[in-house]
Amino acid sequence: DTMKKFIALLLIFSLMMLSVNLYAKKKGVEVIVTKKNGLQIRGELITVKKDSLLLLFARRMDVSVGIEEIEVITIVKKSTFWKGPVLGLLIGAGIGVIMGRKLGEETGGGVAEWALLGGAVFGVAGYLLGEILGPKKGKDKIIQVEGMTDLEISDTLDYLRKKARIRDYK
Repeated sequence: DTMKKFIALLLIFSLMMLSVNLYAKKKGVEVIVTKKNGLQIRGELITVKKDSLLLLFARRMDVSVGIEEIEVITIVKKSTFWKGPVLGLLIGAGIGVIMGRKLGEETGGGVAEWALLGGAVFGVAGYLLGEILGPKKGKDKIIQVEGMTDLEISDTLDYLRKKARIRDYK
């Protein structure tokens, strides 16, 4: 019974950690717009207009950048370096404890020792897997706007619109 409660608690905690962004207020993604003249503007993507992007600049002022002025748009991904390893450790340790406990019961050995060993082994394996897979999720997305066709620019603006604070600006 205590093991079932532990598993339920572990699952609830994992789900809460994974869905933490659902509770946050909708914000636009952070972008770095590099203009053809070399100037870079970093800010939150507020909305995508027909022929420009509206950004909330660091000094709390709006900046509109025309699409024809843009060379590159970089979508800055939030760092998730801790999420993968920590979740991997928790989930791996939980699975290891369950498997170790079962093995201890089947062999007639010390259940607590097997559970501890299983938790440690699977916890380390989960941590390492999270360490390998975690950084890939946090890579910035770079969009080379200069040289795009009108259709490619339209598709890019539709993609960016989904990531803006205000999606359906008229």
